[in-house]
Amino acid sequence: MITVIETWHLNEESTPRALELMQEMDELTGPDAHRNPGWSGHAHFYQSEADPARVTMIYPWSNRDSHEGLRDAEEPRLQEFYAKYCSSPRLVEYATEMPVEVEHDDDHGHDHSHHGEAA
Repeated sequence: MITVIETWHLNEESTPRALELMQEMDELTGPDAHRNPGWSGHAHFYQSEADPARVTMIYPWSNRDSHEGLRDAEEPRLQEFYAKYCSSPRLVEYATEMPVEVEHDDDHGHDHSHHGEAA
């Protein structure tokens, strides 16, 4: 299992329509992705607060080779989308989750108020 991280750079005119445009992009690419045997779960979309033109899409996939084949097949369908709405083509990166232990049995005096918990 891998994690696919796509970074989309919308052009200035398209940034206010980021949600609508990412939905449109998903409608262009989603059906083939969902039929692909490598599909492992739905994507999550994140719009940068520092740079609202940057949208990051993160989703699981079975393996890199399978995804690279899908990615290459999607590119011709995305050319018009890139030309109309993006300042550059998407950047696709692959990551492997690290098994860092993040659950702890004791508090160690940590202040959890920054996590939205009452102090």
